[in-house]
Amino acid sequence: MSVLQIQHLTKDYGSGRGVFDVSFEVQKGEVFGFLGPNGAGKTTTIRHIMGFSRPGSGTTAVEGLDSFKHYDTIQKNLGYLPGEIALPEALTGTQFIKMMAELRGLSDMSHTDYLIKKFELEPSGGLKRMSLGMKRKLAIVTAFMHDPQILVLDEPTSGLDPMMQDIFISFILEEKKRGKTILLSSHIFSEVDATCDRISIIKDGHLVSTFVADDLRHSESKTFKIEFAEKEEFERFRTQVEYPKRLEVISVKRHRNQARVRINDADVNELIAILSDYHLHFFSEIKFTLEDYFMKFYDRNQSVEGGLQNAAH
Repeated sequence: MSVLQIQHLTKDYGSGRGVFDVSFEVQKGEVFGFLGPNGAGKTTTIRHIMGFSRPGSGTTAVEGLDSFKHYDTIQKNLGYLPGEIALPEALTGTQFIKMMAELRGLSDMSHTDYLIKKFELEPSGGLKRMSLGMKRKLAIVTAFMHDPQILVLDEPTSGLDPMMQDIFISFILEEKKRGKTILLSSHIFSEVDATCDRISIIKDGHLVSTFVADDLRHSESKTFKIEFAEKEEFERFRTQVEYPKRLEVISVKRHRNQARVRINDADVNELIAILSDYHLHFFSEIKFTLEDYFMKFYDRNQSVEGGLQNAAH
């Protein structure tokens, strides 16, 4: 079942800014990663999902309801964590939590207390003097205090220290186990890779790829780095071996007697058999990461690797 639906969303702010013909869906119980650098269009898309902005064209919907037309209705089951936090500075954190509970008609504060403890929030101080990290924790607590089934998170760990970032990732995995539907917008590869089932990459307001995260993690295409013990061995490998069609030599470094090769996982034994006839310093696999894949879209001199199909929209 599709919980979030973005269909041909376009919002053109001029000068190439905005989002253009963006389409993706987030299924019930799924953690969907929305990956891109600052300014790529992530926040613009999220603001439309939340019903804060009217699309130039296309639609965004939450549980089948048009986000803009049914703004009030969709908020009841949504937990929203904005990238930039604006809080009423005249209040203390405790007062702000109480105000948000009243706005949501929340009387049972047990889940709120659990969140305060988990994220080590100290809410008694005034918001004006709170650190950025403490304000982020407060925003997390108030976004999730009503235990919503749908979470929309825009750069959620911005301002958190590394330890608290890890706690947040564990929290997202807990929410996933509870069946929550989560849209996680980020430019931090580690948190997307650790939590997401599917990922879309956005560049300059356009989706350039949507893929299943496990397809990248368990790609059948493997890359290896080989360093030969002597220059003669390296040259013999380059000139005398009749490479199997399934073995691709990606690059060579003559001054280091090194080569990088790519081969399907099923054919690795064939590569090992070839190399058994050579004296090597080392032979090691180079893991292909989410960051590697992402950077292919931001480096025009390289093509996409890793066994994934470009699913550009």
